[in-house]
Amino acid sequence: MSKNIRFIQGNEACVEGAIYAGIDFFAGYPITPSTEIAEHLSRRLPENGGKFIQMEDEIASMCAIIGASLTGKKVMTATSGPGFSLKQEAIGYACMTEIPCVIANVQRGGPSTGNPTHVSQGDINQARWGTHGDHSIIALTASNHQDVFQMTVDAFNMAETYRTPVVLLFDEAVGHMREKLVIPEKGELEIVDRLRTSLGKGVDYHPDLPREDGRLPMSDFGGEHRYNVTGLFHDMWGFPSNNPKVVNGLLRHLVDKIENNIHTITRYKEHFMEGADYILVSYGSAARSAIHLAKSRRAKGEKIGVLELQSIWPFPTELVREKCADAKAVLVVEMNMGQVLAQVKAAVRKPNRVFLANRIDGQLITPSDIKRLLRVIQGRGV
Repeated sequence: MSKNIRFIQGNEACVEGAIYAGIDFFAGYPITPSTEIAEHLSRRLPENGGKFIQMEDEIASMCAIIGASLTGKKVMTATSGPGFSLKQEAIGYACMTEIPCVIANVQRGGPSTGNPTHVSQGDINQARWGTHGDHSIIALTASNHQDVFQMTVDAFNMAETYRTPVVLLFDEAVGHMREKLVIPEKGELEIVDRLRTSLGKGVDYHPDLPREDGRLPMSDFGGEHRYNVTGLFHDMWGFPSNNPKVVNGLLRHLVDKIENNIHTITRYKEHFMEGADYILVSYGSAARSAIHLAKSRRAKGEKIGVLELQSIWPFPTELVREKCADAKAVLVVEMNMGQVLAQVKAAVRKPNRVFLANRIDGQLITPSDIKRLLRVIQGRGV
């Protein structure tokens, strides 16, 4: 079969992944460094029978995709740090109402307007805890364009499977660099479509009553069934309830449907991990530098491996603990002040042997930056 090969930006690879996954509707607002996602979808989406709309702001964009998803569409929005902040209340609403949607956050320096055109990975914890209240979230990332494509497809699949918002945590360097992308033929990758209720018109539909497999069938809003949608705690008919049993059951359901499936959700890659004395845990564009260093030092006899995380939330605690169990030391390579570092320290059996290799100045962390810290650690006899 012929392959569709492109030389494009990471943001464009995200667009192609969304098209492959069957996106029907995009609403967004331009913001650096994610704007190319909106720009390219404004052209590609209508070509594929979908609808594109530029909203008046980020809050309206998030609300628009929620509404479109309720009517049966596969939906997405894209933004960066300041816009991601504005979306948080509506993201919480999508969590509570179990509405499938995908939010791409191409990270830049912050807080506030920060460093718009430079790289950062400072939104890791915001993706997890940005909206208020107890909840769970799925957040995926990637270090290269092929994986940007794959993680975008996975994000749409997971949104439909678990009826939840899914965050794509890319970063400026991955979003703006150009490299080869091979677009798979139709049918090569699994696509999860909307699970619609089989109940006919006039039959009672319980929008919040899961099947035995945990999935919740949906009925297109405005279609055959009338039902209630609310951000309040609600019963299986969708109507508000402050009954302690109902509240407890719904909140546990919202969390458990994700946390109990962490092994299915987890995405990662291993590079040179066999027999590694030192393990670099990294993700996004920072992982490219970690992989480069490990490859070059392996050629010189040093046993350095890389555990590249592609799912950040729910955090793969057991995976990290297992893969890092025999390492002399673990270096977390990221471009923030240690947001994944804290998770790795909590996961491993010897947190005093976990160190941070980072940059927070808007520049991509380099293999030399990582090597300098590694030499310090080795010099201490660790």
